[in-house]
Amino acid sequence: MQFTLISTLFLFAASASAAVNGPCSVSGTPGVCLSTAACSSGGGKSTAGFCPNDPVGIQCCTKTSCGSGGNCRWTSQCTGTPVSNLCPGPADFKCCQPSGGNPTIPTSNCKSHVVTNGYKILNQFPGKVHTVWCYANKPGDHGLGLALDLMVPNRSAIGQTIAEWTMNNHSSLKVKYIIWGQKIWNREVDVNPKAWASWRSMEDRGSDTANHWDHPHVSFFA
Repeated sequence: MQFTLISTLFLFAASASAAVNGPCSVSGTPGVCLSTAACSSGGGKSTAGFCPNDPVGIQCCTKTSCGSGGNCRWTSQCTGTPVSNLCPGPADFKCCQPSGGNPTIPTSNCKSHVVTNGYKILNQFPGKVHTVWCYANKPGDHGLGLALDLMVPNRSAIGQTIAEWTMNNHSSLKVKYIIWGQKIWNREVDVNPKAWASWRSMEDRGSDTANHWDHPHVSFFA
């Protein structure tokens, strides 16, 4: 009798938490059963009543906006491009971005706030940036995962437009400095935004890529 009671309690306890990190749905929006704290730290929204088998503090976590026009869902539900590290919960609950449009920002060794703010920049200029680079094994902010190279057609006016918009929104984006077209604007040196033509000139590094004529470089504070 005692053994049966213990077995029953064990099975009840197992079923009570079985759905943690499992799928749920709120009004058709895919979610994951997650602690409210973990959901909030990942930018999601917790909704009670959709993870009935879970303990107190576990609710259905949804995130309807991530990356470049995407939303968080399970990889099995994503018909676009799944991107890691932009959604709360387990590894297979990812940011599902529509196919085409803006490029994906690589997340390997790239700081999460750099990825998030990078997508904010891309979303202002849909289809204008063809490739984004972040981490590189070299000295400087790229080696720290704190910089993005936003690749555009060589010497295209859109590069200046992106650079100046990013400068004008530097505070909310945590931008440290921007380079475009052999000129640099640095938050700690220049302090206030100014037109690109008034940015400080840089030395000639020998090629359009090295001189940042085919990509705005954006470095972020840690």
